[in-house]
Amino acid sequence: MARTFRLALAQINLTVGDLPGNTARMLECLHQARESGADLVAFPELATTGYPPEDLLFKKSFIEANVAAMEQVIAESRGIIVVLGYVRPLLNLPPQEGNEKGGGIANSAAVGYDGRLIDTYDKIFLPNYGVFDEERYFVKGSVCPVYEIGGVRIGVNVCEDIWFAVGPSSVQRQAGAELIVNINASPFHAGKSAYRRHSIVGSRAAENGLFVAYLNTVGGQDELVFDGNSIICDPGGQVVARGPAFREAMILADIDVDAVPRLSEIPSPSGGGSGWGRSSLEAVGSPKLIRIPSPPEGGPGRACPVQRQPLPPVEDGGEVEEIEEIYRALVMGTRDYLVKTGFSKAIIGLSGGIDSALTAVVAADALGPENVLGITMPSRYSSQGSVGDSAELARNLGIEFWEIPIELAHTAFTGMLEERFAGTAPNVAEENVQARIRGNVLMTVSNKFGWIVLTTGNKSEMAMGYATLYGDMAGGFAVLKDVHKLTVYALSRWRNHHGKLFASNDDVIPQAIIDKPPSAELREDQLDEDSLPPYDILDPVIQAYVEDDCSFADMVDMGFDPAVVRQVITAVDRNEYKRRQAPPGVKITPRAFGRDRRLPIVNRYRQV
Repeated sequence: MARTFRLALAQINLTVGDLPGNTARMLECLHQARESGADLVAFPELATTGYPPEDLLFKKSFIEANVAAMEQVIAESRGIIVVLGYVRPLLNLPPQEGNEKGGGIANSAAVGYDGRLIDTYDKIFLPNYGVFDEERYFVKGSVCPVYEIGGVRIGVNVCEDIWFAVGPSSVQRQAGAELIVNINASPFHAGKSAYRRHSIVGSRAAENGLFVAYLNTVGGQDELVFDGNSIICDPGGQVVARGPAFREAMILADIDVDAVPRLSEIPSPSGGGSGWGRSSLEAVGSPKLIRIPSPPEGGPGRACPVQRQPLPPVEDGGEVEEIEEIYRALVMGTRDYLVKTGFSKAIIGLSGGIDSALTAVVAADALGPENVLGITMPSRYSSQGSVGDSAELARNLGIEFWEIPIELAHTAFTGMLEERFAGTAPNVAEENVQARIRGNVLMTVSNKFGWIVLTTGNKSEMAMGYATLYGDMAGGFAVLKDVHKLTVYALSRWRNHHGKLFASNDDVIPQAIIDKPPSAELREDQLDEDSLPPYDILDPVIQAYVEDDCSFADMVDMGFDPAVVRQVITAVDRNEYKRRQAPPGVKITPRAFGRDRRLPIVNRYRQV
């Protein structure tokens, strides 16, 4: 009789610190999985606490509450295997290398069945780069368990563990695992989901000749967005089931366990016989086989002995193009930041430019147009076209729109300083008065009604310091903080052709806004290119320096203009103090300011 194992992956949106809410969501999905006849249901990495809990992990009460949450879910595991991420206290762990004090906590996966905790797997590879800081909190595991139930052998591991060819999955495969269940909280950046699918999950499945189920969480948490995109790959590395991007889902699949080849039939990675080298595997961790008794009449994890209903055909949306991924990440990151922090409405200062227009559209798609307010604040240097374009954008989106001229405040402010500035030539100080008045207006409205201000600056401007502290940088969340200017244009054009995906209209951003040359409009006839190189020249240099860590010599060798390279390096280095005071924003690139790229403000190292 063929062995078929029904797997359920709960791709859910969790909130850091909301232990009751996270627990309730898991229990809801557990019951749904059981009703679907699943043998096993998996929940994401650190599902009890949300990811990343950061220094909440130093609170003893938080750890205790997280254990209680895990136990509450496991207690409901009647007739179904449950795998869920939680923080395990290592109360009796003796001192050892790397953990001289003993004890500590682990980033773990609890494995429960029929109302009791069977075992716990502790994450072995702890990421400590980019946005990750797990060595600050966790003790690494050393055991690679395989769980056998109803004749099916399952290996469980956590997130980073699947990224290594010689890792827990290969140890578990050598111990007889036929299915790997890997639970994750893997943050999004552009292009990452395709890389995970092809180079990580598919590769691990094919290398080891077994099924790999990769479950990722979904949702926004501060700057991070988790994209979901959970997948199940067969022993040939082909995708047999896939979760959607940027939304919750229960992914169900029937695994044909008999399709898993014998170990001797798997080609060696080095081409010299089956399996990995024993010494390499021993360095990862030691295998352990745990047999879980199951009701003979029901099979593994069956709630009842009756024949299960066949699953409907799997709906696979296929690959999502990168520009759509970025847009959806911005929408989800904005929505979850506001909703999870308790804000009901967003305010955007509309300048008539492309950045504020795109920010307003993202906000309307994230929150609904009824929860977005656009405010235009013309000064003596604002073109009538900018005011009119802002009004047209607001009409297209269906958002509330206010016009608050700032000329009275501008005149009063310059008058206050006239005596002290006498005899000096006007410069950027006078220009920035307007930006600071606008920031004051937005923050005052925010203060009055309890709505959050969304800042509108992009990554190109933040890199170069082309932004005003306490002016256009004032606000609570920076939607485009990690989006280069050229990508802002690409996103705007994409959104103008795909409005139906967001229950809205196409062409919401007026073409005049897309076509006009970028300008801060803080003096007569001002253009961004008066101060910055054209963005098609500037953005690649910023990416090379900020994201790729290229040196001056590297960039010149790549063919970039030495004068532009020198300007970028000087401006990026000089403006670290500004970025440190910027609000958080959605991470889109592999190296975002603040979350990934952290440099000292006081820093005398110079390349140029």
